[in-house]
Amino acid sequence: MNTSRLKRFAPDCRVALMEQIEVKLDYVLTAKTPDLAEQESLLDELRRVLELEGREALIERVAYTWFNRFAAFRYLDAHGWHPFRARVMTAPIEGDVLPELLQQVSKGVVPEELRDFVSASRINDLLDGNLKSHNPQAEVQRLLVIGVSQYYAVLLPHLFDRIDAYTELLLPDDLLTEHSVVHGFVSEITDDDCAEVEILGWLYQFYISDRKDQVMARKSAVPTEDIPAVTQLFTPHWIVRYLVENSLGRLWLLNRPGSRLREHMPYYIEGEKNAPGGSPGDFLKITKPEEIRLCDPAVGSGHMLTYAFDL
Repeated sequence: MNTSRLKRFAPDCRVALMEQIEVKLDYVLTAKTPDLAEQESLLDELRRVLELEGREALIERVAYTWFNRFAAFRYLDAHGWHPFRARVMTAPIEGDVLPELLQQVSKGVVPEELRDFVSASRINDLLDGNLKSHNPQAEVQRLLVIGVSQYYAVLLPHLFDRIDAYTELLLPDDLLTEHSVVHGFVSEITDDDCAEVEILGWLYQFYISDRKDQVMARKSAVPTEDIPAVTQLFTPHWIVRYLVENSLGRLWLLNRPGSRLREHMPYYIEGEKNAPGGSPGDFLKITKPEEIRLCDPAVGSGHMLTYAFDL
């Protein structure tokens, strides 16, 4: 994984996302169009949230919500894990331009899994020219990204929160061109980069790096809302392995001294054949992995938990 490339990409993406969402916010609150006229109740909700949270905080939150979704979709693309069997962010083969899912629906095929979340008739009308649009493909891609977000909020609600309607409204229009906020997820992140789930943690750390620098430069008490940006750091994989192998791994070896698990723990430190500070035989007795309860003491992306399951 090329973390130096990610370190450049993620902060730039944050800035671009916030700029484009700010433009979209101003547009939806001031433009007089038939589509927006039909969404007056939604716009009232947006105005209420804007007054409650403040402009900067709202833009920051919406930007991170979409960055989070883009990163997750890119990761799932790379592994081929979408249940509807089509890439959302990337093309199926190198050299293609359009994302695989967009290619499919352009041929009239909307995956069954997504039919409750995207309107096949609207997509067809846009692509056939029956609905006026400056860029039909871009508008369809935007509908697909929103639809996939809604789909995962139902399929995996513990991982994907339901996105507010006003957050969907503020999603930038351009999700296809080289100038779009998502282009870097295609040009700067390879499938190989996504081989390990830790890429999601690195992306988050680099995404908030500028915010962290800004907060640290103030030389004053850190406001509550800025504490995450200052304190959340992604744990490198070797440290995760060291911690898990010498806790979970040690527990297993104490119970199963002849286990070949030791061969898969390069960071394991040989020690006493009992719990630290205890007498021989003084350790938690287990007979199977399902009896173990493991706590990640500083859980963010669950990096320690995912390695614990691997082990």
